[in-house]
Amino acid sequence: MAESKGVTVFYDERVLNHSPDVNAAFLPGRLDKRVRNILSGLNVQWKYPEHPGRIRAIIDLLEREPVPGVRFASGKAATREQLARVHTTSYLDDVFSLRNKNAWLDVDTTAVSPGSVEAAEVAAGTAIAAVEAVISGASRSAFALVRPPGHHAEPVRARGFCLFNNVAVAAAHAHAELGCKRILILDWDAHHGNGTQDIFWADPDVLFFDIHRAAPFYPGSGGLQEVGAGLGEGTTVNVPMPGGSGDVAYLKALNDILVPAAEYFEPDLILVSAGFDAHWYDLAMNVSYEGFAAMTGVVQSLADRLCDGRLAFVLEGGYNTESLAWGVRSVLGVLAGGAIPEPRVSGMAEVDEAIDFHLSAFTDDPPGG
Repeated sequence: MAESKGVTVFYDERVLNHSPDVNAAFLPGRLDKRVRNILSGLNVQWKYPEHPGRIRAIIDLLEREPVPGVRFASGKAATREQLARVHTTSYLDDVFSLRNKNAWLDVDTTAVSPGSVEAAEVAAGTAIAAVEAVISGASRSAFALVRPPGHHAEPVRARGFCLFNNVAVAAAHAHAELGCKRILILDWDAHHGNGTQDIFWADPDVLFFDIHRAAPFYPGSGGLQEVGAGLGEGTTVNVPMPGGSGDVAYLKALNDILVPAAEYFEPDLILVSAGFDAHWYDLAMNVSYEGFAAMTGVVQSLADRLCDGRLAFVLEGGYNTESLAWGVRSVLGVLAGGAIPEPRVSGMAEVDEAIDFHLSAFTDDPPGG
């Protein structure tokens, strides 16, 4: 039986208040007209993919099939000062002016509803709560169950369903207030974390490691040669992958690149921008639930060896609610001390099943013998 490890899921139901409706009357202006023109050209009714049902699906699964050793704690809203460590004053002014309103923030479909600004404040603050718990020792590891996601949000721009960069806000807080000198951020969302990269591009105290589907897949950044600049040159590590990459490739990247990089960097804290759209149900990559669990095992081992186990996950993407919920549960199972499964080679389990089913038809034994 694996050693039990304390893990806390941080969740605040206010994150459900972010609910853009593309049929709502948004603020007038050129951007709204451009988005309407894009949507009108689609052959099917488009619905906002980043919706409250994503979190509800996770909570429902964890209530039906709880993970032993996982406990829940409430989140909190980030302060303006905490947000301002990674976002400009003018950007924050613009976002806060949209409180209780409907609006488009970016042509790539980032929008807000009346409850979105508060939800985004709570998402960032809940990521901070998760980090504070692992730094203080109140929890061995933590998972911030938040939305809207954050890793596409840049210092001055909302992008890709993201308003505030939750993981960056949490990392900056850990550095400024919690005594963490060096922080490692692993982003395994299928989409490149352009905003996180931008925020820490020249920061030597944050090692940003991102494995993602390569350009031209959204947002189009994250090339191999993007390694940071100035004092931060070398502390950005991008691993762009072809579509359909699965467990074996992901784990090879983590074991052969992330592990030596982390051992060299010696972080005081490890954060994971955990998106689950790399699962095959989201049609971008080919990672299985076992793959997410095995990646968690790699990161947990690093945290145990390098930084007293201080490890916090922050939810990013994942839009198929089934694979999102089960992906989160697979991570929590490992964090709570469960066995780390073998990674899957796509198709092999199905081939083995077919062998068992068909092979008896091609033997010398007579039917029914």
